[in-house]
Amino acid sequence: MRLRHRDRLLLVPVLLCALLGPSAPEAMASDGPQASTSAEVAQLFEDAAKATATYEQGRRRAEVQRDKADGLQRQLNMQRDELEAIRDEVGSVARAQYRTGGTLAVTAQLLLARNPDELLRGRRLAWQAGLAVNQLLGRAGQANRKLTQVEGKARAARRELDAREAQLAKIKRSIEAKLEAAQWKLQAEADRSVAAGRCSGAVKLGRSGGKPPRGAAWVAPVEHYELSAGFNSAGERWAKRHTGQDFAVGIGTPVRSIGAGRVISVSCGGGFGIAIVVQHPGGYFSQYAHLAAVTVDQGDRVRTGQWIGQTGTTGNSTGPHLHFEVRLTPYLGSGVDPVAWLSERGVWL
Repeated sequence: MRLRHRDRLLLVPVLLCALLGPSAPEAMASDGPQASTSAEVAQLFEDAAKATATYEQGRRRAEVQRDKADGLQRQLNMQRDELEAIRDEVGSVARAQYRTGGTLAVTAQLLLARNPDELLRGRRLAWQAGLAVNQLLGRAGQANRKLTQVEGKARAARRELDAREAQLAKIKRSIEAKLEAAQWKLQAEADRSVAAGRCSGAVKLGRSGGKPPRGAAWVAPVEHYELSAGFNSAGERWAKRHTGQDFAVGIGTPVRSIGAGRVISVSCGGGFGIAIVVQHPGGYFSQYAHLAAVTVDQGDRVRTGQWIGQTGTTGNSTGPHLHFEVRLTPYLGSGVDPVAWLSERGVWL
């Protein structure tokens, strides 16, 4: 589903507080995003990803277990049908014996036998009749035992399946609830920083993000996303046209530098909220806006795929997302279509 949030972007260059040289006290201002919150959100994102992976593994195992339970149910139905058939057969024999006098008629035939051959035939018939009944009763008992076993296995399989799904769902809900609370705490800290007009400085998370594919010079700015507002699209929230590409993601999602370069500015005010601009070799610049926290400072060298911030909804934003631009200069108004630009470099969004 495509989200319909929009940015109202200003046509004048954004005041970049990092370019103005924020003072040391401002860089460490307590009203900005705190390292503990940023780290907590980053860790919870990892935990959520692991929980999701575990949940999916468990779900696949549960599907196997469900198929097993369904197979046991089919086996159970077959056993029931077989048992019913045996009972019907035993009932037919019993009714036949009742109509012919049962074992009494057989005894009378033996007593009234006129010669040894007839006697032997009578005894053989009596033995065969008794054997048939005993066999039918034995089959009935065996089928009933199998039925009991299969019923027990089917119940156990269903209980195990229900317990597995309930446990996985509980773990997933718990992590998601913690993540949501931490995300909005991070956003509240970022909003205070923007409102005060003070850049809080880089939050060091103790990690630099995942490695890009081997040999990749360029990557997407976020890993998991939905594309929303595109470059040069129209909207009532913009003075003219949309100047970048929006990525719909949750608060605190790690933002990656699309390529190697140098951070030339970290800003914390205006329509873009908290934003980063990176200069890349070849004369191009990339911008990452509406952030909740940054993990780099002005002047830092960054590599392809390195974490440089966390997404948010600061500035002129109606919902959590990353506003991403590729520019010919560091300033607003020099943007090019980032989707086309990245596709030319082997990155398809």
